[in-house]
Order: sequence, then C-alpha cells, then structure tokens
Amino acid sequence: MNPDPPAFWLALARISLLALIVLCTGWELWWAPLRPGGSLWALKGVPLLFAISGVLKGKLYTLQWVAMLSLLYLMEGAVRAWSDLSAASEYLAWLEIVCASGLYLGAIMAVRPAKQAARLRRKA
Repeated sequence: MNPDPPAFWLALARISLLALIVLCTGWELWWAPLRPGGSLWALKGVPLLFAISGVLKGKLYTLQWVAMLSLLYLMEGAVRAWSDLSAASEYLAWLEIVCASGLYLGAIMAVRPAKQAARLRRKA
C-alpha cells in the first residue's frame, strides 16, 4: 500500500498546474501574444489538461509524468525570459518559470514517500 502524498506538496502541484494552464492560454491569446489577436501557441497548454484529473486525485503515475512534462515549460519560460522583446512577455515568462518549477517540485516531493516505501519493500 502506497502512503498518501504529503498535503503541502500535492497542493503545490495542483495550484501550479492550474496556474500554468491559465498562464499558457492567457499569455498567447490576450496578455502578450506573439501575433496581434492571439496565436496557436495557446495550444501549448493542452498537454497539461490531460493531467488535471490525476493530479487533483493525487495519482502517483500522473504526478510522475507531469513532473517530466513541466520541465518543457520550464525550458520554454527560460528561453523566452531572455529572448522576448516585450516587457509583458518577459514577465509572463518569469511567471511560467515559477509555475513550472512549483509543479515540478510539488509533483516530485508528493511522489517521494511512495518511492521510498517501494524501495523499502524491495529490500525486505
């Protein structure tokens, strides 16, 4: 039996996931799109939608793969923070870095107790 994920880390993962979805959509449609009127880059938030149910339920498998997926958003945020010309886009990129880092850290730390328990069961 796997232990329940720690509440703080699971809450961090949940909040960060939802914030990242809103950020990705709002950034490319309204706040600082690459093209006036919005762009198809708003679809970059779609892969995160597949994780909502599993993360909200605290499913370990979903938390594991969404942690890896969050690294793509972290990289995109880093590239755009240093390369975008508009100040609004630069601030949104930094916000994406914060949200993606929160999602990664929350997901990894929420999965950690189950991984430790599995390691102890293998030793026994």
